[in-house]
Amino acid sequence: MVGGGPGAFIGAVHNRAATLDGLAVLVAGAFSSDAAKSRAQGETYGLSAKRVYGSFMEMAEREAALTADERIEFVSIVTPNHMHFPVAKAFIERGIHVVCDKPLTTTLEDAEELCRLVKKHNVVFALTHAYVAYPMVKQARALVQEGKLGTVRKVVVEYSQGWLSQPLEQTGSKQADWRTDPARAGAGAIGDIGTHAEHLARYVTGLEMEKLFADVASVVPGRRIDDDANMLVHYQGGARGILFCSQISVGEENRLAIRVYGTEASLEWHQEDPNFLCVRHANGPIETYKPGNGYLAPAAQRGTRMPAGHPEGLHEAFANLYGSAIRVMKARQDGVEPDPLDLDYPDVRDGAVGVHFIQTALRSGREGDWVDATYEAPGG
Repeated sequence: MVGGGPGAFIGAVHNRAATLDGLAVLVAGAFSSDAAKSRAQGETYGLSAKRVYGSFMEMAEREAALTADERIEFVSIVTPNHMHFPVAKAFIERGIHVVCDKPLTTTLEDAEELCRLVKKHNVVFALTHAYVAYPMVKQARALVQEGKLGTVRKVVVEYSQGWLSQPLEQTGSKQADWRTDPARAGAGAIGDIGTHAEHLARYVTGLEMEKLFADVASVVPGRRIDDDANMLVHYQGGARGILFCSQISVGEENRLAIRVYGTEASLEWHQEDPNFLCVRHANGPIETYKPGNGYLAPAAQRGTRMPAGHPEGLHEAFANLYGSAIRVMKARQDGVEPDPLDLDYPDVRDGAVGVHFIQTALRSGREGDWVDATYEAPGG
C-alpha cells in the first residue's frame, strides 16, 4: 500500500476490502511521505520493518528487485489525488499490478499516459469506483442490458453530502485540508464525488455523454475549490440526464442515488439503502429486488456473500471489486483466461473517462455554456 498513514480514512477501508476474502495479505507499504509516520503505520499492521518504506519510489525499486515469490504482486494507491500518477507510473513500469483510488489523476494528460503504460506493460489496473460493485447495482445494469426498461430516456443521478458545509479546512481537519486544496485534489465536489455519480450512471445504463451544461460553485466563503455542481446532460443516442453533486447539502451524509427511466419501466437505487433495487412499470406492480435470491443476474449473485435478509455494505462492495481484480491477476499468472464475471471492474480507461468528465464539467462551469463531452480513452 502507498498512502493510508496515521489519520487517513480510506487506507483502512482498502486493506479490509483486499483481505476480506482471504485472497490477499498486506506485506509492504510506504504509508506516508514522513518516514517516521510510515514506520508507525507499518507497526500497526504488524509488518516487518524491512518492508516498510520511507517513500513510494524506494518501495517500487526495492520490491521490484526481490524474487518473484517474495515481491508484492499488486499495490493499492490510497494517496491524495495529485500523487496517483507518479505512484502508479512507478509500479506499472516495474510490472506490478495496481489498484488505485479515484479519481485516476488530476490531469487528462496524466490519465492518458497511464492508459498507454498499462497497455505497454500488460498489468491489471483497477480503479475503486466501489459503489458499482454492490449486488443491486449489478442487477440494475443487467436489467438495462436485458431490455427490461426498454429504451433509456432519462437518467437522474446525485451524490450529496453535507460535511463541508462549513470551512473545515480552516480547523485542522486532515481530510478537509487536502480535499479542498486545488494543488492536491485537482477538483472539489466534482472530482471527489461527482465522478462517482458519473461512473454509476455510465455503468448502469451503458450510455456515454455527448454534451453537458454545468453550474459550478464554491459556496463556502473563501473556499478555493468547487463544493457544489448541477449539470444537464445529453447522452449519445438521445437520452437526457441530470447530474448533481454537493458537499454543502446540510444534513446529507452519503446520498448517492440513481433513477433511470426507460420506455417500459424505471429503476431506482440508493447507496444508503443498498440492498433494495426498486423497479416501476407503467401498468404493473412495483418490484423490489434484494440480494441473496436466485432470480438475480449472475453478476449480482457473484457479488452477494450472505443469505437473503442479511445486510451487506461498503466493505463488501469494495471487496467485490478487489476480488475480481485479484482473480484476474491470478489468471494471468497461471496463463489462463479469466472468468468473464471477474472482468467487471472499473479499469484505467474508466479512470480517464472520469478525469475527462471532471475537466469538461469545470470548463462548462467557467464558460457558462454547453460543452462537448464526447471522449474515447486511449489504450483500448
